Amino acid sequence: MKTKKPAPPKKFPGAEVAKVAELVSYQDGAIVSREIVKKPTGTVTVFAFDQGQGLSEHQAPFDALVQVLEGEVKITIAGQPHRVKGGEMILLPANRTHALQAVKRFKMMLTMIR
Repeated sequence: MKTKKPAPPKKFPGAEVAKVAELVSYQDGAIVSREIVKKPTGTVTVFAFDQGQGLSEHQAPFDALVQVLEGEVKITIAGQPHRVKGGEMILLPANRTHALQAVKRFKMMLTMIR
């Protein structure tokens, strides 16, 4: 019996209206992501985090803008925690450590500009 390969992620089309939060779906116990734009100058990625999921402390050499679409996340920047809820955003400054932890299931759009 042949095993069916999963379909590659559907490319995001240009010049079409989309509901950002519907571009990714929650998955139990996981973090799901979908890259929307990938250019030499930066990326835009949409994420869905299940409750309790997170990203350990790390840093990036450029600013990153987190826009929370729904749910709630604790984002710690240089040791200072911030609670960010749907409809809010926060800038992660370049070269400063940050970590994310899902307080509730949440979705976010991450824009990184190099």
